[in-house]
Amino acid sequence: MESVTPLSTLQAGSQAVIVSIQIPPESRGRLLEMGVLTGTRIELVRRAPLGDPLEIKVRGYNLSLRKHEADLILVRRD
Repeated sequence: MESVTPLSTLQAGSQAVIVSIQIPPESRGRLLEMGVLTGTRIELVRRAPLGDPLEIKVRGYNLSLRKHEADLILVRRD
């Protein structure tokens, strides 16, 4: 079993499962509404040239996240 790591550490093309979302509750609602939930499979599609934002694929669509948000989403790599 792989260890848990922040989403921001994945390489482009890597897939993982969300284990924990440590974003404060006042900021978490937007992500939950878009399907970023514990147990959801995601893929890191690409990073912007300077590393922020990151583009992930979740539930069949692409979503951009700021690096500081991705640092607070813990995943288990596949």
